Amino acid sequence: MHTIYTKRLLALGAAILLSCAAHAADAPAGEHPSVKRPHSLPPSADLSYTIKAKQHGLSIGGTATVQWRAGDGKYSVATESRAALFGKILENRSEGEIDEFGLAPATFYEKRFRKDPSTTTFQRDAKTITFSEGDESYPIKGGEQDRTSIQWQLAAQARATPDKFKPGSEWKFFVAGRRDAEVWSFKVMKNEAVQIGAGEVNAVHLVKAPPPDAQGQQVDLWLAPSMDWYPVRVRFNDNDGDFVDQTLEKAVKK
Repeated sequence: MHTIYTKRLLALGAAILLSCAAHAADAPAGEHPSVKRPHSLPPSADLSYTIKAKQHGLSIGGTATVQWRAGDGKYSVATESRAALFGKILENRSEGEIDEFGLAPATFYEKRFRKDPSTTTFQRDAKTITFSEGDESYPIKGGEQDRTSIQWQLAAQARATPDKFKPGSEWKFFVAGRRDAEVWSFKVMKNEAVQIGAGEVNAVHLVKAPPPDAQGQQVDLWLAPSMDWYPVRVRFNDNDGDFVDQTLEKAVKK
């Protein structure tokens, strides 16, 4: 049972906070969106989340913390996820500068439960994205994100132009993970009520769905306009019914 539980935790850690290892691009190979859009970064804050998940029939609970900092032309996001009995199962960090595209990551670091850490580097001078795991590289054209920064880039753009985040609108980004990068496309669904620690809030629901012929995860993201567009809920759904659901308990501005 201990071994089974450990495997489920590895699966859980792989999914939390948009660091999931989905490898199916949402756009034709070679497409690399580089679009300048208005952005207004949410205020720096410490955010706490509760996690509920099902992995191969086993229910798993836990917590996550996010330290979001933005100011003086720079940003950083530091996340930690913990599960009962095992403690920390995932740690990741994204940091960099703020440019005309919004967040401009310099490094993306990830350490999963019982796995070696990995670092993705955005070499701005060489205009190349490289990985400590593998030999892949990708050009930097502007606007590229990593799997931790992406939800904050979305929040910053929505905060700057809330009228454009209407149902049916789509937002594409080139997103780097542990060992490769691909196009992610988020579609705005509708406004929904989300129950968080402080009560019910209205949130804009966005979905990153895998292509029809792929087996990747679907990522659902809820951003709350009344809370500076902080991410108040993130959910990952697999085709087999497994899921990871992360909901905001508290946000403290810094």
